[in-house]
Amino acid sequence: MVLYYVIGAVVGGIILLYLIIFNILGLRVIDSDEVAVVEKWWSFKGSLKDSIIALHGEAGYSPDLLRGGIHFKSVLMYKIHKYPLITIPQGQIAYIFARDGLPLAPVQTLGKVVPEANNFQNVRGFLQNGGQRGPQRGILREGTYAINLAQFIVVTPNDIKAINTGSKLERVELVSMQQTLASRTAFSPVVIMGNGKESSDLMGIVTVHDGVPLEQGEIIAGDVGEGHASFQDPEKFLELGGRRGKQIQVLTDGTYYINRLFATVEYRAKTVVPIGYVGVVVSFFGKEGVDTTGADYKHGELVGVGCKGVLEKPLMPGKYAFNTDAGKVVLVPTTNIILKWNKTETGDHKYDENLTEVDIITKDAFEPSLPLSVVMHIDYKQAPWVIQRFGDISMLVNQSLDPLVSAYFKDVAQTKTLIELIQERSEIREKAVTEMREKFSKYNLQLEEVLIGTPKTSHADLQIENILTQLRERQIAEEKKITYQKQQSAAESEKSLREAQAIAEQQSLLTKSKIQIDIEGNNGAALASKAEQEANQIIALAKAHSTRIELEGQAEASKETNVGLAKAQAIDAQVKAYGGAEYRVIQEVVDKLSDAIKNANVDIVPKTVVNMGYGTETAEGNNNTVMDTLLKFITLDKLGVSIQNENKQQPEIQTEDER
Repeated sequence: MVLYYVIGAVVGGIILLYLIIFNILGLRVIDSDEVAVVEKWWSFKGSLKDSIIALHGEAGYSPDLLRGGIHFKSVLMYKIHKYPLITIPQGQIAYIFARDGLPLAPVQTLGKVVPEANNFQNVRGFLQNGGQRGPQRGILREGTYAINLAQFIVVTPNDIKAINTGSKLERVELVSMQQTLASRTAFSPVVIMGNGKESSDLMGIVTVHDGVPLEQGEIIAGDVGEGHASFQDPEKFLELGGRRGKQIQVLTDGTYYINRLFATVEYRAKTVVPIGYVGVVVSFFGKEGVDTTGADYKHGELVGVGCKGVLEKPLMPGKYAFNTDAGKVVLVPTTNIILKWNKTETGDHKYDENLTEVDIITKDAFEPSLPLSVVMHIDYKQAPWVIQRFGDISMLVNQSLDPLVSAYFKDVAQTKTLIELIQERSEIREKAVTEMREKFSKYNLQLEEVLIGTPKTSHADLQIENILTQLRERQIAEEKKITYQKQQSAAESEKSLREAQAIAEQQSLLTKSKIQIDIEGNNGAALASKAEQEANQIIALAKAHSTRIELEGQAEASKETNVGLAKAQAIDAQVKAYGGAEYRVIQEVVDKLSDAIKNANVDIVPKTVVNMGYGTETAEGNNNTVMDTLLKFITLDKLGVSIQNENKQQPEIQTEDER
């Protein structure tokens, strides 16, 4: 029995000791990864009226936290709220809602950042240095924080960390805040990736929701510099004079930890000015600029950078982080622009989508529609002038160029018949280019070319088609004429070709014959040369022979002369010896005849004898010989007797006196 009393006493002592230690003395053990908020039940200094945090020992939440270790807080006076340290994962942002502090100013939507609060870990420093209740401009980035959840409510993507959210209304407000932040993807930093396929051409347009409002008449806040780290330091931004509203400064590639309750970011594409264009900037923000167009220009003003209006210097081809809420960029092509007055054709630029054929009336009262094309060019330096004057290229085309071009060709058509309009199109085009170029220059445009199409009519009107048919038939006749001429020329060419082919086919023979002719010519030339040489040789020999003969003749003549003289002397002597010249003649004849008979290969006595007076008889019937006859003649002549020939064929013999 005694044993039971002893055991009971021990157990009772233990219980009493536990009550003394843990309840009366308030032994509290806080782990190293935990903190605890102390709530005082009662205090001799009274309780709080307008605050939650008891800075001076009043009943309420203590501004100081219990960190890891053993602490004694009697349950008779204190209530301990223990919870883990607040950890924000990497790449996330947590937002703070202060339950105690000064009220926000009318121009504020967020409580200011208090550096003494040490990222909201020093409640006393926060409250004593002007910390304000409500959502805060400061944020918590990745890390672990010992935060008093009685003063600061931490809003994360998945939780609202607080000891006591208080009233239901406060709870609803916090949930709404969490949803708003989630819709803005505010629990993640702003990331603009310059090397990503989808976001490489993006930029961030910032809208600040805290601070002083914009000045009257302004639609966007000006740039206050870079001291606020691209809106990541709200306090510095406001100190520099930043105002709430759309900001002219934009965010480019990078990562930004921006409080999305302070400033929201809208992703927009960068402005790209492609090659072949310039970007004329129309600024909605800036100061009043000085007109740079000069006093003679009456259509508007061009201003410099930082001024409101059309900037005098355009953007060259490239990529720009241009805030399209602060202005706009009008792309102006610097390549040739082709405008087509043809409802069935539209260029890729769409400037001529409202243009149709020009309705004209010709001199001979036809009413066709005339398709046109105009090629023009805008000097990049003149692009701001064009935009300042017309607003954009479409307005320029529809409000100025369309009436100008249409009126010009209507006037031209009235001076031409339909056939003249068709046949003289080249001359009309050249004249149009010359005259319209000056008109285009007045609009700061450069006209390059004007192209005129074929007049068109409605399907019901056949008169113009009939005229065109006649022109086509006339042209076909002309073409046939030319075709026949070409065919004739082709036939002649074919004839020449065939002759050439025939010659080509016989070319080898011609070549051989030509070669043979050359050979024969060479041989003939050789023979001629040889004959000439032989002739020269013969001539030389003849000359030598002639000379020899001449010399021999001269010698012979001299000989004969000498012999003759000797003979003459001898004959003279003989004549004298014979008794006269007649006898000497007979002697000479007899001597010559003897020599002839001796040298001749003939019969001494011929078978036939010619009788000079009496015909021819055989030798057997006539005893007269030649010698007898000759002697007879000599004798009769000597005697002076004339012999008459009874035969008519016989010659007459006359005496010397008769002759």
